[in-house]
Amino acid sequence: MAARTPVVFVSHGAPDVLLKAPDTVACWREIGRQLPEPSAILAVSAHWQARSPTLSLAGAPVTIHDFSGFAPALRRMQYPAPGAPALAERAASLIRGAGVAAELHPDRGLDHGAWVPLSALYPQANVPVAQLSLMRQGGPGAHLALGRALAPLREEGVLILASGAVTHNFGWLDRENNTVPLPQARAFSDWVGERLAAGDAAALLDYRSVRYGAEAHPTDEHFLPLFVALGAAAGEPPARCQPGFTYGGLSMDAYAWH
Repeated sequence: MAARTPVVFVSHGAPDVLLKAPDTVACWREIGRQLPEPSAILAVSAHWQARSPTLSLAGAPVTIHDFSGFAPALRRMQYPAPGAPALAERAASLIRGAGVAAELHPDRGLDHGAWVPLSALYPQANVPVAQLSLMRQGGPGAHLALGRALAPLREEGVLILASGAVTHNFGWLDRENNTVPLPQARAFSDWVGERLAAGDAAALLDYRSVRYGAEAHPTDEHFLPLFVALGAAAGEPPARCQPGFTYGGLSMDAYAWH
């Protein structure tokens, strides 16, 4: 039997990470060097939420510049990967098989939660990509189950990339501080790393009850991709890459389940 394709979770940070966070980019590139070339990539990003899990059928997904206030160079960046409509159909079938309604979008492109890390992981943009939305009303448990439903894709050569954030509180951010972490951001980031290493899904599902949990994520959309990855990983311990923090409050931790 062929080896299962890895699952990767990245904290994608601010849109300018490619320009201002060389340690994070180096982390992503190192992860990319350790990855096989998959048949396709299923990317789930915190920046696409829909009523039901929705998959893009775009044959040539556009690069979405879904941000403002950053360097003009960012808006000129493109990630011209081909789409993966057959993967979108297959993923929708798996989700429906798990008893969850899944929808298809005809032409949705890649938002910055997807194309920014992909630019470092697969800079040639030669691997087909289909993007999957989060569920607007689904919490951590629903997204863990979503990841479990998608796990068979790993036997089919598909890389699952989940892109969100280990910490995501705008009140913690300091635009003048791109290196020194807030103590509470570091504490929660380390707690997440410890629970992932222990395979403690139950504790992670209840993250809002631990110290700094609710503060780290006033809303949970940036943490939900981690649960998709955790579900698809099926209990394996991940390798952790710790490039540090940006703007004081954004942990840039990344995880790969090989």
